[in-house]
Amino acid sequence: MKILVLKETDPHEKRVAISPDVTKKLIEMGFEIIVEKDAGKESGMIDAAFEAAGAKITKDIKTALTQADIIPHVAPISPDDLKGTKENLILISLLKPYANQNLIKKLAEHKVTAIALEMIPRISRAQAMDVLSSQSNLAGYRAVIDAAAEYGRAMPLMMTAAGTIAPARVLIIGAGVAGLQAIATARRLGSIVSAFDVRSVAKEQVESLGASFVEVESDETGEGSGGYAKEMSDDYKQRQAARLAEVIKSQDIIITTAQIPGKQAPILITADMVHSMKPGSIIIDLAVESGGNCELAEFGKTVVKNQVKIIGYANIMSHIAQDASQVFAKNILNLLKGLMNKEGTNLDINFEDEIVKGACLTHGGFVIHPNFQ
Repeated sequence: MKILVLKETDPHEKRVAISPDVTKKLIEMGFEIIVEKDAGKESGMIDAAFEAAGAKITKDIKTALTQADIIPHVAPISPDDLKGTKENLILISLLKPYANQNLIKKLAEHKVTAIALEMIPRISRAQAMDVLSSQSNLAGYRAVIDAAAEYGRAMPLMMTAAGTIAPARVLIIGAGVAGLQAIATARRLGSIVSAFDVRSVAKEQVESLGASFVEVESDETGEGSGGYAKEMSDDYKQRQAARLAEVIKSQDIIITTAQIPGKQAPILITADMVHSMKPGSIIIDLAVESGGNCELAEFGKTVVKNQVKIIGYANIMSHIAQDASQVFAKNILNLLKGLMNKEGTNLDINFEDEIVKGACLTHGGFVIHPNFQ
């Protein structure tokens, strides 16, 4: 079977779906790898490295599309870019299905077997395929590093002959994978770190990393399905807003990561809260792609409001594209291994398998995932 690795066309995307290291492993499994020229250039993976791993580099994408059996991709792809492909081509990609339901219908019409990586269930058997976790880990790390670079002061407590420099106070909103990595990174930099999450189970994880947990007095819990948070009641939201307003005014850096699958990200930092912060403070909103946790954040922009810098990266993973591509490719490799037949000689998609049922959106000309029919 032939795997075609395309150059990403999204203007904010610098990752590539398959790395040279993974190319070599896929070839050992029996796949043939075709890579579009310069597909990995933006992530520091040059054509020569792919060729050394055994891939074929091509400029003739029109012909390559007619030959491809599988296309791994990072950002959602336009069906127009799949013209000429075989029926039941297997597309493995981040598809943002809740925001792109029209795309899902078009992929079905194009008779693509579309596997949405963000829909892979969070079960133990699928951990090695979990793109969201691998990418979120890097996002949480990079957000803190970027915030430290933007912050005009030192992060740790520093004792000097001229006096003591107080440590930065960092608040992490959302203690999922990205949030926990942000906590760990901020702690390693010597900051005083606190974190908030609507899920009470997050408290132990936050405190185990040496951060303090910001609690809201309520009997309501925010545990949703799959380890994600659920939307809270209006009463809880009022209590939450009052508690966050109290905490935010003393923070130097805030990293927000709170999202609810299939919905707009909740607004947790209002304009009034931003205005209460100290001049020179930094907010990095990692939820800006789904609407943002900060009311004043703007997608793809850095804005300054009341001397507070608010950063809304269009794609923070492109700021760490090489490592992000490496782990993304390994997730794809593990998924393909899981889709192989028992003999390990060919791809054999079992549509009754829990992972396939959770992640496959379209097949045979139909939308087959119940959430999007």
